[in-house]
Amino acid sequence: MTEQETIEQLSNYKRMMARISVLENYSIGVGMTVSRLNGDDQLQDLHRRLRVMPSYMYLGKREQQLEAIAHAYLSQYPAGVKSQLAVIPQYGADAEDDKLLQELRTKISKVIAARGYDIRDDLDAVLDRLTELQDLQDEINRIDTVLAALETYKPDYAEVLKMVHVEGHRVDEIRNLLSISNRTYWRRVADAEREYKMLAR
Repeated sequence: MTEQETIEQLSNYKRMMARISVLENYSIGVGMTVSRLNGDDQLQDLHRRLRVMPSYMYLGKREQQLEAIAHAYLSQYPAGVKSQLAVIPQYGADAEDDKLLQELRTKISKVIAARGYDIRDDLDAVLDRLTELQDLQDEINRIDTVLAALETYKPDYAEVLKMVHVEGHRVDEIRNLLSISNRTYWRRVADAEREYKMLAR
């Protein structure tokens, strides 16, 4: 990122925050929003940690039976929930297995419905918005990190940049709040942006 792009990113802080708000509230069906889907990444992390633990440590007796029936009848575990549903056989070796396989199919069907996959076909559009949301959140975090670092040794620079770019105050408001002249204001903003660019590169 060039120095000019760094300042442009800082200048777009409020616009990025507004876009994040719009994206977070984008509906993906069944009362869920992109922000909820974004939060589900935490569930994926939990799932990764659980996979290395013996299942009896976190599954109830019925869930262990379902896990056992899945291991017995599935030779592969596709990545997507719809694909997983498709590979579960309709019938097992006996009536009890039939019942467990049916319960397994029902549970996966509920996951599909809860995620809205059976309501919205534009999954690519949802994923595009989720990616955009995560990218914007990363950019906001980078800006906040640089401003926080700047505040540790040049608090007056961090303060004026926050007033200009984050809070969106007008020039006259900032001059009055800081009790500085017009000339001092422009010099401080230029110096602050120069220091910000040094940290952000």
